[in-house]
Amino acid sequence: MVNIPDIGDKIPLMFRAQSKGRSQLQYIDSKKDENDSQKWVKEWIERVDENPPQFGQEVKTKEYQISWRFVTNGGQDEGIIRPVMGAYGIPFYPGSSMKGAFCQACTPEQKQRYHLEKDSDNPSLLRFHGGYPVNDWTENLLDIVHPQQGWQVKTPNTRQKPSGESGFALISLYQPTLKFGISTSIEQPDWEEIWTIWERALESGLGCRVSSGYGLPKDIKPSKEPLYKCFLKGQGMAPKSLDGAREFRPNIFRGAIRGHALRIFGGLTDAKNAEKLVNQLFGGIDGEATQGLLAVDFCVKSLELGTFAKGYNEPTYTVTGELRWILTQSQSLPENQQECLKKLICFLTRFAMLLGGFGKSWRRADHSIFYEDYYPNKPLIGCHWQWGDKSSLINDNKVRDLTHVHPFIKDVRTIAKQWMYLQENIPITPDNSAKWRESWHPKNVEVWGRIAEDKDDSLAIKWLHKAYQKLDNLSIYKTSVTGIVTKNINQVGRLWHRMYPLVNIITTEQGKKRPKDTYKYLELLTIFPDESDDCAYFLGFLDENNGQEGKFQKLWPK
Repeated sequence: MVNIPDIGDKIPLMFRAQSKGRSQLQYIDSKKDENDSQKWVKEWIERVDENPPQFGQEVKTKEYQISWRFVTNGGQDEGIIRPVMGAYGIPFYPGSSMKGAFCQACTPEQKQRYHLEKDSDNPSLLRFHGGYPVNDWTENLLDIVHPQQGWQVKTPNTRQKPSGESGFALISLYQPTLKFGISTSIEQPDWEEIWTIWERALESGLGCRVSSGYGLPKDIKPSKEPLYKCFLKGQGMAPKSLDGAREFRPNIFRGAIRGHALRIFGGLTDAKNAEKLVNQLFGGIDGEATQGLLAVDFCVKSLELGTFAKGYNEPTYTVTGELRWILTQSQSLPENQQECLKKLICFLTRFAMLLGGFGKSWRRADHSIFYEDYYPNKPLIGCHWQWGDKSSLINDNKVRDLTHVHPFIKDVRTIAKQWMYLQENIPITPDNSAKWRESWHPKNVEVWGRIAEDKDDSLAIKWLHKAYQKLDNLSIYKTSVTGIVTKNINQVGRLWHRMYPLVNIITTEQGKKRPKDTYKYLELLTIFPDESDDCAYFLGFLDENNGQEGKFQKLWPK
């Protein structure tokens, strides 16, 4: 008998149980040179067949590229999402899933024509062979997911993240080109109709996490208009995967707007009902999985990934594109609810644009634009987003003066109430609202604002790092107001700072509207007060100067 020392360590991770000491694909340890998920991917692609399967001659095929990421859950390991694998380790989209997506895109007449009804006694006239990646899919496979809503919205004053809200690994294909195969027993099939149905299925996305932007195709013209769309441009810090690859992640929009929906509903009803409403809109798991009514799609027009080289070499993005919100269950939603939902997602998006941003460090204005003196040799802070085209500047840019802020916030809460009225068993109880740090309730949040004459005229950005009242050396730097980040403490602050571009709308002699940039900004502070002296002193300082020329004035509540 041959004795092989440490034989257990020589078994590939793919065949090990998900337990401590054997394989922990989800667990990320920043101190380790190589996490289990990295080793798992390395072992996988070293042994996988380089050539995708070939469909038979009777199979018709078409190729489509996924715009961002694509993932199917193989279900082999508990707690980790990793692809379905076929022969020789090649990932694929199963034919059974393809058939299901195709059926959902069919009209009743088309289901009958191709014998696709569930209760049909006749065999299906179409056979679905699934889809395989045909480009180099082995790069940038490790994806990281960061649940944040408990940490950023709910938790009162804790300095530790709630359980389950650390980053975890997900294995997905990055911008794969998938070849799909369909065959039929029909003598003269209408292939134009069959592929049109399949492209209609593709529009809704394939695989897992579709509501977060995964699995959506590139360069397919939608057969129907999104529920709501707008054009955006922005810049900020690009996230990195575990292997150091940088990318722009379209799911930042869903994450931010889902969080704002939680804040708004949390100020109108109790915590349980607020979470129920948000899961209904965006999907979630509360005992059982809920498919959300809304899926996000960001169609990138231009993207530049760069590096902020002033000392820290941080990855950055500059992006423009169209943000689309897609209704996933149009057939089951009454028309009046569809109209209300359209208003709700429209105003939630505008709310996010007015008071913050998207992605990493969204609570801060981009210091590289508005506080250049902060550099060099400092880490990049903040992001900056603005409406990206004429249509969005005219239709979505509803706040063009300080006096517009209060009625806009009132409108957001009114539309949220209207949506609640249309739901069963969801009471509006602002006096019994969610006891969260950032629930949007008049007793829990204040918005202050002023007009900055140009990008160098920000007052508050300096207060994030220096004293706001030099005489008594009063500062909010490294307090609970701005957040405390040290070796042992990582506390989310209670202040958002936004420099919102001030763009007016003028009417030409021909009666047409067009945007006109003033090169000024609405400088906005959103504050969720706590009981600390630092917060009390700061609010007192703002109140002393309330309404003075060039100073901050209280905009909400009044």
